[in-house]
Amino acid sequence: MALFDWFLSPLSYPFMLRALQASLMVGVVCSVLGTYVILQGMAFFGDALSHAILPGVVLAFLAGWPLAVGALLFGVLAALGIGVLSEREEIREDTAIGIVFAGSFALGVALLSTTGSYATDLAHILFGNVLGVSSEEVWLIFGLGLLVLGVIAALYKEFLVLAFDPTLAVVLRLPRGLLRYLQLILIAVTIVVSLQTVGVALMLAMLVTPASAASLLTKRLPSMMLVSGLIGSFSNLTGLYLSFYFNIASGPAMVLVATGVFLVVFLYHSLRKRL
Repeated sequence: MALFDWFLSPLSYPFMLRALQASLMVGVVCSVLGTYVILQGMAFFGDALSHAILPGVVLAFLAGWPLAVGALLFGVLAALGIGVLSEREEIREDTAIGIVFAGSFALGVALLSTTGSYATDLAHILFGNVLGVSSEEVWLIFGLGLLVLGVIAALYKEFLVLAFDPTLAVVLRLPRGLLRYLQLILIAVTIVVSLQTVGVALMLAMLVTPASAASLLTKRLPSMMLVSGLIGSFSNLTGLYLSFYFNIASGPAMVLVATGVFLVVFLYHSLRKRL
């Protein structure tokens, strides 16, 4: 009974109910898309893109617009910019990512430094504040999250071939360039979905940690997505309650739980291999 009360008591507060809804959706979307990120070695891209949206977030903040509007605009532009630069033979993909990442993040910090509450605003943007999410933001998170999941479901076979056998994608005459750009845009949209929950700095952890743990437990993509989504949801839910009861930042709490789950899975995987 005490455990039941421990779970239900925070939900009597409207802000906790909204935070719970947002956290669960973010946990599922990030973890499912994260399987493609780790399979294709796109972790550095995800990290760069999460920081590249900072100028858009700051401009939206200064203009009094929803942060997601600026983040989505700059996220898509940064994704397309990285794609265009990396297609040129003169510039390697990791170099293109580094250029866009550093330049965009520096621009965002420079814009933010013009505000009076620089330190407070930067902390909020970098680490998120899911306990402050509004009803409108919850609807936006669900809308964009369902959009990402819908595209993944609709193009599941195409993304599967692209992830496991790019050569076969050429043989089948799949539009590799278009699919690649679409994946980059999906990552950008997912980052916008997660902005309020874990912020810019911790976004990469939500993309790669649950998916990495799932990849140690199963090698089939559908089951990997399912396990990854369960781990991401559990991590966000547990982190949210830890934040409520122990008065710690919600974003870092969620990431720490996900990291703990990964370590347990890693140790289990290592022990099973030895046996």
